[in-house]
Amino acid sequence: MAPVLMDDAARARLVDRFGAELAEPWCDVLPDLVARLTARWGLEVREARPGNTGRTLLCTGPGGDLRVLKLTPDPEVARLELTGLSAWAGCSRVVQVLDADLDANAILLEGLVPGTQLDGAVPWPQIGELLDQLHVVEPAGELRRLAEGVEFIFDLSERRRRESPAAAHLSAEVLAKGRERAMKLATSGPVTLIHGDLHPANVLDAGPGRGAVAIDPRPAVGDPAIDAVDWVFIPMADGGTIEDGIAALAPHVADFDAERVRAWCVALAPLLALSPLRRGGPTPFTDAVLELAR
Repeated sequence: MAPVLMDDAARARLVDRFGAELAEPWCDVLPDLVARLTARWGLEVREARPGNTGRTLLCTGPGGDLRVLKLTPDPEVARLELTGLSAWAGCSRVVQVLDADLDANAILLEGLVPGTQLDGAVPWPQIGELLDQLHVVEPAGELRRLAEGVEFIFDLSERRRRESPAAAHLSAEVLAKGRERAMKLATSGPVTLIHGDLHPANVLDAGPGRGAVAIDPRPAVGDPAIDAVDWVFIPMADGGTIEDGIAALAPHVADFDAERVRAWCVALAPLLALSPLRRGGPTPFTDAVLELAR
């Protein structure tokens, strides 16, 4: 049976992200687009996976190898991702580009095997190496400034907060305070090429020979400390603190700036709490995160 390229849940996520005017027509023509691209690159679609900015198709390549076809309705999302991944070409801890068609907002990537999310204890040395590989590369091509991304994500988060159950637990004032803090950080400090969305779900296991590999960048130029934030929050899920996360990661990152990482954690704490609060009520984790934000 052929995989379903677009279901109602995936369509709803794209409408939430891009609005109906852009997302709906793209969803309607997706089957024809996929047929054209798979014929061009000799692919057979195995599975369609959801995403907040498009669709990710796991495919069999001409030689029977795993390949990944990424598609989005937004030309700028595709351009930025390709620009970042092209700069990181040859970096073992970043997924590699095989081909692209920006006229179709399409990127063809190597397949990672097993390609699952990291399981068990965080491989802190590998995450440190990943951060170092990301941040030593010189930006190439036109990229947004980090401040632009901060403005965008806080605008989007305010709408999502207001229109969801999260509004009962996360106030507009707390979110606005986070935005103010984040903008001060985004317009100061060091500037490098950054991943921009380096949460644990965007780092996959590429097997014993390669380990942790980053996918799905939202690249920008700005403070590299922001890429560490989601990782140092991990101990809080088990009742720990961001200081525990900083202590675990810092020894494995060159020139680790604990002060700026800590400041970014405080600034972005409302965003870390928002997603679980949209799905359900408060938890010990969201309570602890929002305590940082106040």
